[in-house]
Amino acid sequence: MKIANRTFIISGGASGLGLATAHDLHAHGAYVSLLDLNADAGSDIVSSLGPRAKFFEVDVSDTDAIAAAIAGTVAWVKETGKPIGGVVAGAGVGLPGLIIDKKNEPLSISSIDFVLNVNLRGTLDLIRQALPHMTTVQPEGPDGERGVIIMVASSAAFDGQMGQVAYAASKGAVASLTLPLARDLSKYGIRAVTIAPALFESSMTKMISPKVKQSLEKAMEFPKRAGHAEEFARTVRDSIENGMLNGTIIRLDGAMRMPARL
Repeated sequence: MKIANRTFIISGGASGLGLATAHDLHAHGAYVSLLDLNADAGSDIVSSLGPRAKFFEVDVSDTDAIAAAIAGTVAWVKETGKPIGGVVAGAGVGLPGLIIDKKNEPLSISSIDFVLNVNLRGTLDLIRQALPHMTTVQPEGPDGERGVIIMVASSAAFDGQMGQVAYAASKGAVASLTLPLARDLSKYGIRAVTIAPALFESSMTKMISPKVKQSLEKAMEFPKRAGHAEEFARTVRDSIENGMLNGTIIRLDGAMRMPARL
């Protein structure tokens, strides 16, 4: 599928992996619609990228905020004539907590809701609201492709550590819905791919201590380092361009299998 002259909606697009993806797709001729909570960063990014970028301040756990961003993107598409080619659902949060702590107190339901609402509900809500505007796009190429949905899981979906019950649940759900989503969308010529990164340099991992980061890096086979955002963005680009990537989860983890505890 061609990237140039198509519009891609990227949640979490103002920082980390989402921002690297936006830069990469933009460099290959895409129009990028960036959804994020950080309005100041979003404004600066759009100023640097120019007329092929738009920013919308969005909390992905807010259905109305997503709807407004989709409406704004659709209006922009009508102006540019560059159809929506895909969604990169990159907004995510991590809020560690043991399901039962040392004081015999269970993990708060508000903490669980926060993680699930952003990582799972926000992903599904963005996808479902964008899809009506993708299914009607003129199909292109010999396969009659209309677009691609790219979701972000995590290595925690497969080997989450202590304290990652809510996070692993949210990312495991994203991984498990990949195939049924691809099956739902197959008749429209829309693919679904999930990328499951391990330790990557991002705004989320900046919050972990050097000791924890070093411990996680030791669990990687090769290379023994955190992934670079550009490496994630390159995988997104290949997932868009390679039509045979569909209904699958790509582990981007340096053969890392996380230990039970650090």
